[in-house]
Amino acid sequence: MAWIDLVQWPAMLVTVVAAWLIASQRKFKRNWGFWLFLLSNVLWIIWGVHDAAYALIFLQLCLAFLNIRGAMKNRASAQSG
Repeated sequence: MAWIDLVQWPAMLVTVVAAWLIASQRKFKRNWGFWLFLLSNVLWIIWGVHDAAYALIFLQLCLAFLNIRGAMKNRASAQSG
């Protein structure tokens, strides 16, 4: 098994931890969740490029956009409240 095949495991773990943090009531933890989701997007894209999983790559780009949007909204709510 090539090292690139192992990228899917940390990507999965980071995704699960990010989802856990996003559900937090605390804005600080939610912010970390968005950043971890962005890291997981990068890891999944790396794995997807290696595996020629183009639908996965496109999905991760879409999710990265949504994570950036979420992080910006989380930051705006932290500043207003």
